[in-house]
Amino acid sequence: MATAVKTPAKAPRKAAMGVVSDPIADMLTRIRNASGARHPEVRVPASRLKLEIARVLKDEGYIAGYEVEADGATQTMRIIFKTRPDRTQVIAGIKRISRPGLRVYARKTEIPRVLGGLGIVILSTSEGVMSGRQANRQGLGGEVLAFVW
Repeated sequence: MATAVKTPAKAPRKAAMGVVSDPIADMLTRIRNASGARHPEVRVPASRLKLEIARVLKDEGYIAGYEVEADGATQTMRIIFKTRPDRTQVIAGIKRISRPGLRVYARKTEIPRVLGGLGIVILSTSEGVMSGRQANRQGLGGEVLAFVW
């Protein structure tokens, strides 16, 4: 006679967060993938640098907004996408430029233009994270974090 063994019901787990060698590239990839899949929002682990990048994207009109949600010890940032009237995403592309294996810096006279001025470059300067246009106005150079178009 066989007896039925009950297994305890599994509790829902949070998605396991692995070790990410480049958190900025991870954030940009999540934005690129969610935007391409036409999701209305995306959640990424928060940090000060990621918050500053999201602030630049909001100031330049690429996202509708962002919010920080605290889940105990971890913080998550919710990025809300902006869509055009024809229901296409505002962010057509986003690319990481300076990465841990190859840092890319630009002098104030060498700030790159993205798609002939139709996109933006995100720079990390001594005055904080800003767009290439702001850095040009303030006469600053810095590390080229990403291109957005």
